[in-house]
Amino acid sequence: MFRDEVEIELRAGDGGRGCVSFRREKFVPRGGPDGGDGGDGGDVILACDPSVNTLYDLASTPKLSAEPGRPGEGKNCHGRRGKDLVLRVAVGTVVFDTASGRQVADLAEIGQKVVIVRGGKGGRGNKFFATATHQVPREAEDGQQGERLRLRLELKLIADVGLVGLPNAGKSTLLARISAARPKIADYPFTTLEPHLGIVRVGEYERLVFADIPGLIEGAHDGHGLGDKFLRHIERTRVLVHLVDASPHGVLPPDQAYRTVRNELAEYSEGLASKPEVVVANQVDIPGAEGGILRLAAEAGREPVRLSGFRGDGIPDLLKAVLAALHAASPGFDDSPGRC
Repeated sequence: MFRDEVEIELRAGDGGRGCVSFRREKFVPRGGPDGGDGGDGGDVILACDPSVNTLYDLASTPKLSAEPGRPGEGKNCHGRRGKDLVLRVAVGTVVFDTASGRQVADLAEIGQKVVIVRGGKGGRGNKFFATATHQVPREAEDGQQGERLRLRLELKLIADVGLVGLPNAGKSTLLARISAARPKIADYPFTTLEPHLGIVRVGEYERLVFADIPGLIEGAHDGHGLGDKFLRHIERTRVLVHLVDASPHGVLPPDQAYRTVRNELAEYSEGLASKPEVVVANQVDIPGAEGGILRLAAEAGREPVRLSGFRGDGIPDLLKAVLAALHAASPGFDDSPGRC
């Protein structure tokens, strides 16, 4: 099950208590204090794991704790350090402190690890307090408490290209056509209920990751429809592919459909609205689509890529335009073999 937002409470391990002990051995006339220090508590660590693609597992266990440190013992034996708790999260997870709203971490790279809460220091045993004038100390310290935090985790999928458009614009059909992803496809709005990723091969070596989110409607930035909940998943993309149904049977006329989605992107985030965009006129194989293409071109201020997602016509031109937009947006874009 896909889950892209969750609140959890994390507690690092408490430090172990220091020991009060005195050395008493046969034939050792002056033993003295030998209480060892307590062990430090374990940390809680978040680690990026490419095999994880949801926050669902964390939602089922909202309170998690690392192991506390063991107490010190006699004969100057220090307590064992508590084991760290390592939580595997999806690449693209952003961590916020629930109380302050402050961003604590952004885990955007495979293998990245962040210590979120640190374990408490172990208490010192009575050996530490021995001095020339205080040779029989009977005090030891309690271990420090481990840190506690209540956090909100948000998942922002990382992809090269984000697919946007009104419901039933053909985004899922296109993703299924160009990749191995199999999103649900049907002739009613909001067929797509969660984001989907697809890996698309372009040329002999190049591979691109496409992200498809639920369709946007007017007022999406205010919570209408489903798209506002998932717009965060295309914030990290470098290029947007804006699909518009150019046929006479679309939800809205092509120019109005384009304008509606553009307004919603701008209301959600200026950064999102300013991303490079490839405009695509879809369903051009349906009679009457030519007029819609002209209206879309006038509204967008450019000639759209012509596409029939159902038949597959125009896909090479679309991928060529996407690759050109990626190179223009990121001059250092790596198209060498094995990038993915």
